[in-house]
Amino acid sequence: MVSKNQIKLITSLQQKKFRKEHKLFFAEGKKVIQELIHSNFSLEYLFSTAAVFPGIDPKKILTISETELKKISALTTPNDCLAVFKQPESKSINPSGLIVALDDIRDPGNLGTIIRLCDWFGITELVCSEETADIYNPKVVQATMGSIARVNVNYVNLEKFINETQLPVFGTFMDGENIYKSTLPKEGIIIMGNEANGISPEIEKVVKNRLTIPRFGDLQQTESLNVATATAIILSEFKRN
Repeated sequence: MVSKNQIKLITSLQQKKFRKEHKLFFAEGKKVIQELIHSNFSLEYLFSTAAVFPGIDPKKILTISETELKKISALTTPNDCLAVFKQPESKSINPSGLIVALDDIRDPGNLGTIIRLCDWFGITELVCSEETADIYNPKVVQATMGSIARVNVNYVNLEKFINETQLPVFGTFMDGENIYKSTLPKEGIIIMGNEANGISPEIEKVVKNRLTIPRFGDLQQTESLNVATATAIILSEFKRN
């Protein structure tokens, strides 16, 4: 049976300030939990209605009812398990290869998908502005489908970080060079901007290479692409080249 204190703690972890205070976060669903268990994340508790996790210390597993799981889940329709993990110490940024940088990405689903895309395309470094959504937000963790375990995420002063880098810096703009006709390097920083406003004026000033994904529709009326969709296209082109 899950205790009142455990319910209070886990539900509080839906808020960033409590995740930061306790240095904990939670994940839901067997696939995500297994990915995290087999990585560098330290398991605190595992609550399960039915899922089996061999090789885990039995003292950390608590069998609970579906009703109890609903009390601690952040999902409308809960999975059959929820696990609480310690937040690992952040690792320094490896300033080589391709790095994705996010300028004020607010939507947790977009951030989680971008982390998953980085993992798919072999991008190990993701740099986020301080205004970007928290990677330990339950919706972000869920959207990564376990890729959070394989991508090194750091929150930085993005303008300062870009000014200090030796790598070429690329940004996505409506008036940029057609990415399909561009010669793209194997190393560089790729900046993706805010869902509503794109790359901020402060960051735009320090971007030397402007790229765009051209529109092919006859009417040319679509304003923009979803930022995660755009990230997928851009990473695909960088890797293809």
